[in-house]
Order: sequence, then structure tokens, then C-alpha cells
Amino acid sequence: MPRFKIEVTHENTRLECARAIEIFLTSGSHFLTNADWGCIDGEHKAWFFMDADNKDQAIMIVPPALRKDTKITQLTKFTMKDVEEMMKTH
Repeated sequence: MPRFKIEVTHENTRLECARAIEIFLTSGSHFLTNADWGCIDGEHKAWFFMDADNKDQAIMIVPPALRKDTKITQLTKFTMKDVEEMMKTH
């Protein structure tokens, strides 16, 4: 099953930080309540990782109010064999 990094951005204000964090913590979702936050370091985003069939399924875990500010990236692990195959085709 594919693995995704979900990155949810919010505005750089104390109120928006608190709002986003509250939404995550009250969601009841294991993924959201265990998200990592960058606010203290000036990076106003939350990140979490999950396995899903596709990006459409992954976005559904994000609360609707935050979906428009969400970036989903499918992750891949490569082996040396993968690299060798890439080198042959490029």
C-alpha cells in the first residue's frame, strides 16, 4: 500500500496555530492527534504519515476546514536495483 506524507499549512498567527491544533486534537483521529508541528520554529505546518490507497483517500483524514491548505506527497523507498534501472532508462 502506498505511503503518504500529509502536510497541513496554517496562517502565521497565534490564533490560527491554536485553531489548527485544536481541530487536530479534537478530531479523534490517531493520525491527527499524533501530528508533528513546526510552529515553535516558525514553520506553521503540521505533518503526519499514513498508508492509503491513493491521495484522494489520504486527504479524507484531514478535517474539511483544513483540506484546501494541505499538500499530500506519495513517498517511495528506493533500492540500488531501482537506481540501476533508472540509469539504464535515462
